[in-house]
Amino acid sequence: MALAQPRSPQSAWKKLRQVFAAWREFDGILLMTVLVLTGIGIVAIHSTVRERPISHYWLQQLIMAGIGLVPLLALARIPYERFLRWHWVTYALTLAGLTAVLFFGSAGGGAERWLSIAGIQIQPSEFAKLGVILTLAAILHHWPIKYFSQIWVAVAVITPPWVLIFLQPNLGTALVFVVILLAMLYWAGAKGSWIILLMSPGVGAILYGLHTRPELSWMLWVWLLWCLGMASMAAWRLPWRWTGAVTFGVINLLSGHLGQVAWHFLKPYQRRRLEIFIDPAQEPWGSGYHLIQSRIAIGAGGLWGQGIQQGTQTQLDFIPEQHTDFIFSAIGEEMGFFGTLTVLILLWIVCVRLIFIAQGAKDNFGSLIAIGVLAMILFQSVVNIGMTIGLAPITGLPLPFLSYGRSALLTNFLAIGLVESVVMHRQRTTFFT
Repeated sequence: MALAQPRSPQSAWKKLRQVFAAWREFDGILLMTVLVLTGIGIVAIHSTVRERPISHYWLQQLIMAGIGLVPLLALARIPYERFLRWHWVTYALTLAGLTAVLFFGSAGGGAERWLSIAGIQIQPSEFAKLGVILTLAAILHHWPIKYFSQIWVAVAVITPPWVLIFLQPNLGTALVFVVILLAMLYWAGAKGSWIILLMSPGVGAILYGLHTRPELSWMLWVWLLWCLGMASMAAWRLPWRWTGAVTFGVINLLSGHLGQVAWHFLKPYQRRRLEIFIDPAQEPWGSGYHLIQSRIAIGAGGLWGQGIQQGTQTQLDFIPEQHTDFIFSAIGEEMGFFGTLTVLILLWIVCVRLIFIAQGAKDNFGSLIAIGVLAMILFQSVVNIGMTIGLAPITGLPLPFLSYGRSALLTNFLAIGLVESVVMHRQRTTFFT
């Protein structure tokens, strides 16, 4: 029997070159930025729960990052176009997971949001974000927005999962769905004025609700001007003119009263969060205490921070949920202005890379996937950081890649894997196209 010939250095080098060629388009900057953010988050989580029964959280986050890296790289190698033919299956699985939470979910934080599978807690609402992005990207790929009436197809698709999320109740994630929808509609061709008209009832309800507070009674005039402005915009930007003006004028007038009805559908803790956002000082030892302590922690960090595991607010548990919702407060206190600025720059790099990828995608489907992921990450980052410094109400949204949360971290890694697939399977372009 003939002996096997040893592999020549030329053939080994050729195979190595083929491997490098296969990953040539991979966006290493995006992946490295995500990994650095995740590393900062693990360090902060370890610091916030040091020497306590829940000190294993940082290790779980580290393990999940390692696990999530595998499907991220696998998705990057799979042509993303394959998901185009399976988008209704993805949509059905999304609805099935959200429906299962309502019947079999376990309580956590006042809401039914978790499924226990083989002893592991899974949050279907996190994976639903990715399912909605894929479904909307497929629909808007087939039917780009050319007329205002086409918007309602996308709205009809997102309504069932949105309702299921709202019923859990999970108001923060429900808002993420809305932002994803608006961003993807705009990228698919919807005019900015159409997006404003679509948002107008919600804004009108908020303005009307604010005027009920004695110190904000003047907001009633702002609400009336808003209703008039939306009627004028509809007459100017919609083809139906007077019909559109009357329709959106009436909708915004009714939205004020409908907002009062919706207010009573919120859970007591959700209403209290919104009230505390307006005036945290009204309960300095109650619900407003958390927000006040968060501000103190960030301010106490100074330029360079008090040091890892040295922050007084963090180490003495003055801040609640500091390894999840308020991880940015812990970073601000222990890593200082330098640490928070580093986090902001890294998040900015992720968002910029996603915009470049959306611009350079070879088709609408890939471009819309990148924009959907951008909307998800950017909105959650703005709201989470905003709530720690008092610029946004407390919603429970995690800070992407930094807050503890296995389902959230895995979802974000899967999202980056899909975007990397868009990069690797596009036509070769220049950096800024």
